[in-house]
Amino acid sequence: MASVPRSFRLLEELDKGEKGIGDGACSYGLADPEDIDLKHWNGTILGPPHSAHENRIYSLTLYCDENYPNQPPKVIFLSKINLPGINSHNGEVDPGRIACLKNWKRSYSLETVLTELRREMAQPQNRKLPQPAEGSTF
Repeated sequence: MASVPRSFRLLEELDKGEKGIGDGACSYGLADPEDIDLKHWNGTILGPPHSAHENRIYSLTLYCDENYPNQPPKVIFLSKINLPGINSHNGEVDPGRIACLKNWKRSYSLETVLTELRREMAQPQNRKLPQPAEGSTF
């Protein structure tokens, strides 16, 4: 079975991201509309309810190199967050600690990554972790 070329796949994701994902808890789009290689993306995650993340907006960058979607994007939180698998000094997401990045499949998308990170925030062991001051960045 032939796979969809990288650029078509990312244009499809861009279209979906601009329309919003599901309940609006996660969103994403190109960091620079002039990025013809579709490599640099911004993402936003609204903190899940009933957690230390509730009412917080987390900003991230996602980098899709030429190997995407065969390989996962590089993900970095711009907003400070205390969450296992996120480097506390620079916000880099450890792909070995986040299930969808660790076990990446070509069918996964930027939406998959953002919703998985939000799900991690809502896990019982992470829900009440003390968080840095709201609005602080790396």
